[in-house]
Amino acid sequence: MSTDNRALTGRALVKNFGNVHALAGVDIDIPSGQALAIMGPSGSGKSTLLHCLSGILTPTSGEICLGGKNVSGLPDKSRSRLRLKHFGFVFQDGQLVPELPANENVALPLMLSDASRRTAISAADDWLRRLGLEDEANRRPGEMSGGQAQRVAIARALAASPAVVFADEPTGALDQATGHEVMQLLTTTCRMSGATLVVVTHDPQVAAWCERLVEIRDGRIHADSKTGGAR
Repeated sequence: MSTDNRALTGRALVKNFGNVHALAGVDIDIPSGQALAIMGPSGSGKSTLLHCLSGILTPTSGEICLGGKNVSGLPDKSRSRLRLKHFGFVFQDGQLVPELPANENVALPLMLSDASRRTAISAADDWLRRLGLEDEANRRPGEMSGGQAQRVAIARALAASPAVVFADEPTGALDQATGHEVMQLLTTTCRMSGATLVVVTHDPQVAAWCERLVEIRDGRIHADSKTGGAR
């Protein structure tokens, strides 16, 4: 990838679902290493924007670039590879594999990227230690608290050294105190690893952990401002 300081850009992004215009021409530049929060009312297009930027969805029209390279026109297999090698994901419910212990959940993206099992598990165990989860390495998601499971999801998102971490309502299923801990951990670990962070949230307290806030309404950017930054 290029060393372009703009980790991720979107130009004239439109996404239609039938007659529904989820995105109506969005332009956005996200510099490398920035922590960005995207907020907006239900149905505003904020999750659609995240899904387009991350390659989960393809825009109806417009262009998405990662490190200066156009990635929006890639075929499905190439976009899957892009997500695996350059992006990390943290979702509201974690989306951990329930049958696998924590270290195998964290190792999974590495093994899917052709790392040996031994190398992947070693890297996973290292990340679990960094996040204070070494005692949970052999426990399955159903045996952990919601906060522990989200910390495992953060470890999984960062294990492959992604350029960008996408977090869609990462504290939505947690109580306020646990959500506070998860956001502190997420912003801190992304900053330390140099990863760009894009968070979709409906919670102003979650958005306040990021240094920039973009507000979406009716599929367009309504406001774009700096915040107090990650605390």
